[in-house]
Amino acid sequence: MHVIATAGHVDHGKSTLVRALTGMDPDRLAEEKRRGLTIELGYAWTTLDPEGLADPQLAFVDVPGHERFIATMLAGLGPSPAVMFVVAADEGWRQQSEDHLAAVDALGITDGLLVVSRSDLADPEPALAQAAARIAESSLGTVPAVAVSAKTGAGLPQLRTELAGLAGRLPKPNLDGRVRLWIDRCFSIRGAGTVITGTLGSGQLAVGDQLELDGRRVQVRALQSLGQDHQRVDAVARVAVNLRGVGTGEVGRGTALLTPGAWPRSAVVDVRCRAAMPPEGLPINLVGHLGTAAVPVRLRPLGGPIVRLTLQHPLPVAAGDRLVLRDPSRHTVAGGAIVLDVDPPELRRRGAARQRAQELLEREVAPDDAVLAGEVRRRGAVRRSELELHGVPVSDPGELILVDDWLVDPQAWLGWQQELRRVVGDRARTDPLDPTVTIDAVRHLIVVPDRQLIPQLVRASGLLIRDGRVTDPDVAARGLGAAELGLGELARQLDAAPFAAPTQPELDGWGLGRQELAAAERAGRIIRLTDEVVLLPAAPELAARILAELPQPFTAGEARQVLNTTRRVIIPLLEHLDRRGWTTHIDPNHRQVRADRPSTSDRPSTLG
Repeated sequence: MHVIATAGHVDHGKSTLVRALTGMDPDRLAEEKRRGLTIELGYAWTTLDPEGLADPQLAFVDVPGHERFIATMLAGLGPSPAVMFVVAADEGWRQQSEDHLAAVDALGITDGLLVVSRSDLADPEPALAQAAARIAESSLGTVPAVAVSAKTGAGLPQLRTELAGLAGRLPKPNLDGRVRLWIDRCFSIRGAGTVITGTLGSGQLAVGDQLELDGRRVQVRALQSLGQDHQRVDAVARVAVNLRGVGTGEVGRGTALLTPGAWPRSAVVDVRCRAAMPPEGLPINLVGHLGTAAVPVRLRPLGGPIVRLTLQHPLPVAAGDRLVLRDPSRHTVAGGAIVLDVDPPELRRRGAARQRAQELLEREVAPDDAVLAGEVRRRGAVRRSELELHGVPVSDPGELILVDDWLVDPQAWLGWQQELRRVVGDRARTDPLDPTVTIDAVRHLIVVPDRQLIPQLVRASGLLIRDGRVTDPDVAARGLGAAELGLGELARQLDAAPFAAPTQPELDGWGLGRQELAAAERAGRIIRLTDEVVLLPAAPELAARILAELPQPFTAGEARQVLNTTRRVIIPLLEHLDRRGWTTHIDPNHRQVRADRPSTSDRPSTLG
């Protein structure tokens, strides 16, 4: 399907022309029919000559021309990829013709055609020449032009041919793209519930899809396009979406149906302004139109054409989006804006605004890798997926540090390493028995944006992670000071009898209290099965090998006997083997050693 919006001055025959092309009346409201004036958006469709067209279906979004309804016009024009600009032969170029062209230009629409209507009432050539000259100065440039009369039918066959040519020139949509369906109409159907309509510009919609609507998850209950039920609809298309569990009061024009998690919502954006006057000459308060949304915005000129817009409420916006800026007091289009950054930095320092403007102007002409490096430098570290959502080109990371999905600025990475070594060193000096820092403390003290970065940061800093704590291996190698003598006695006893865990009085006699034992365990020198049962780290694997030689299954008593130990030791030792998955219970009194138990080489190594 192809979607085209109308544009042009009030009462120049846009709706009449759509009716003549489709046989459908786009004016739905009784007041529209009574006054002969389009007030709301209208919708109609037809089938073009299929020759040379993969999809001959063409849908029209008919917009009002009166100046009082310019906001409605923008809601119809905003999501449309092409425009049919209508000028009456008997009236020529008028004020709303100018306003509508300003909107087309602000939106950057490049595909369209010019139709001179009511050619039965006047010579169409003067109006055609005047309109073509004005349109050529806009984003549309030079477009095909046709003179028609909806009343007599003159020119309609040629117009249909030109429409088919326009449809064939439109760029192919991205069917794998993220969905952002700007809602232009919402209503309720008895027995079905809430239905929303809009123009699907990219991606696909299917019955059963989970989507996002104003921050909540919703489900597609049913789909229609051009009055027909569908299980799936591909862009570009006019669609009607029946949503499950959504009331008509919860949604309206200007809301967007989104691919979940794919669209950042922003209330502050930096843009390049396109207006007849410099940004400093524009009103500070305008209305910004994006898609079908209309939101009050406040302008802050930063320098040259660069402006910061503060929106009254956040919108799902991406770099490259085009906004129309409307002056509500004059009912006119004040200009347009191209979004450059949807997550701009705060501007606190003197001169920061002008510096920011210069950065954005340079970024527009900079190669992609320079833009990427600049964005990562500004943030310190940022997820690749987040940059992609914000429209920043992400290709070869170059000299950037890559950690999973994170891109890190090398200078920030070096600074974090230095700070981490300082934090761990300070800890070792103040508490030699516990010279370690928890990972949570590291993240808090160094302000690393995500725990995911810490293991690689620790390795890059020449440090180690043991049991969730960061330590300096050089400090660990220096031993535990006064506790070393007692640890030597403990090691000699356990080397001779690996499962003869010393008693608490023996440990106390060697100067190994609770604090010293905890430090030794963190250093990987011992394992504590309980507060009073201490063995060497190799003991569990040795026990598993010896127990594997027993007839399987075995009892705790048999294990105690073969390991030459006591009940005080064997029970926590067997429970430790259970937790490691090396033994398993057969019944309350019997265990067996698992044949597939991990070997030493299979055990997770200490991070470092």
